[in-house]
Amino acid sequence: MNPASAVLSSFVGAALIGLALFDVFATLFSHPRRHSLSRAVVAATWSACHRLPGSRALAFAGPAAFLIVVTSWVAFLGAGWALVYWPWMPGGFLRPARLDGLGTSLLDSAYFSLVTLTTLGYGDISPAHGLLRLAAPLEALLGLGLLTASVSWLLSIFPVLSRRRALAYEIRLLQEVGADATDPGPPSPLPAGVYADLTSRLVASERDLVTFPITYYFHDDDVRFALPAAMGHLLDLGEQARRQSASSDAHFHGGLLLRAIDDFAASIVDRFRVPNGGSTRDVLCAYARDHAVGSDGSERPAPPGPFRARGLRL
Repeated sequence: MNPASAVLSSFVGAALIGLALFDVFATLFSHPRRHSLSRAVVAATWSACHRLPGSRALAFAGPAAFLIVVTSWVAFLGAGWALVYWPWMPGGFLRPARLDGLGTSLLDSAYFSLVTLTTLGYGDISPAHGLLRLAAPLEALLGLGLLTASVSWLLSIFPVLSRRRALAYEIRLLQEVGADATDPGPPSPLPAGVYADLTSRLVASERDLVTFPITYYFHDDDVRFALPAAMGHLLDLGEQARRQSASSDAHFHGGLLLRAIDDFAASIVDRFRVPNGGSTRDVLCAYARDHAVGSDGSERPAPPGPFRARGLRL
C-alpha cells in the first residue's frame, strides 16, 4: 500500500472509531437534548415498524432498535480498527506460514480487528510492531467497555418500563372503579394522597423518558399497561379534582397533577415525533395514536407512517 493510501485508511479508521465512541457517549451519558446517530437509528426503526401492517409490529420496534444500535457500534469500531491495521498487514504482524497466500490484507485486518474487539484472542495473528502492540490491547479494552455499557443500558431499560406499566395499570384500575360506581351523579374526587402519588409517579416517568429516550419506542400490546392509552383518563382525574373537590388539599394536588401532565406533554412534543396539537389533550391523543391505541384505551390500527411534524414546546 502506498503512503497516501495508508494515511487515508488510518484517517478514515480513526474517524469511524471516534464516531462510534462519540455516539456511545452521547447515547448513554451526555445531555439528553444532544442529537446522536443512535437516536436517528431508533427513530427510523420506529418509522419502519409503523409502516408494517397491524399494530403488533410496534412491539418489536424497541428491542429491534436496541439491537441495531449496539450492532452499529460494533460495526463502526470493528471497521475502524480494521482500516487502522490494514496498512500494516501483513508486514507488521506475526502469523503462521500456512496463512500466507490465504485471504487478503483487508480481510485479515478485519478478522484481527473483530477477534480483538470481542476479546476472543485466537493468537493465530498477533502484532509485531511496537505501536500495533499498544493499539491491540486498547481495542480489546474498548470492546470490553462496549459490552459493559450495552448490558448496563439494557438493564436500565427494564425498571423504566416496569414503573411506566405500573402507573398505567393503576390509572386503568381507577378508571374501572369509577365506571363501576353505583352513584348516578358525577364521580367524586379522589383523596388528596392519590393525586399526590400519581403526580410523583408521572414526574418519575417523564424523567425516565428524558434520561432513556429509547424507552418511548417500547410499545405495550396490552392496553392495560400502555401509558399512552391511560394519559387521557389521568388528565380527566386532574381536571375533576380542580372542578369538583371541596377539599383544599385535593384541589391543590389536582393542580399539581395537571401541571405534571402539561410538562409530560411538553417533553414528548419536544423530544419525539409527536405533533403539538395546541392543547395538552390534543398532544396526549397524538401520543396515543403514535402507539396505535385510542385515548380511551382501545386498540386501533397503526397509522401508515410516523408523525412528521415536530411540535414546539408548550
